[in-house]
Amino acid sequence: MNVSLTPELERFVQEKVHSGRYTSASEVVREALRLLEEHDKVRAVQLAEFREEIDRCLASLERGEGIDGATALAQLRQRSHARRQLPAALPQLKCTLQ
Repeated sequence: MNVSLTPELERFVQEKVHSGRYTSASEVVREALRLLEEHDKVRAVQLAEFREEIDRCLASLERGEGIDGATALAQLRQRSHARRQLPAALPQLKCTLQ
């Protein structure tokens, strides 16, 4: 298999090899692909959890456990502010629908 890299990526790979941590460009690429695969798996789990939380919240709404618009907007603003303070990979919902 042949892979074409941009000049920037080629330099990056060569820097990794020259650092001594990797013995070849192939080793760098294998490690990068392993990390990408790991990242994809973690992201899939996060998305599944997020969807489950959405389903729980929607079920809560269907049971009539909603809140008024002003309260919902205040909660969204508070969460948005908190998210900017502490960046996360995926925001977590909390069913505070009462």
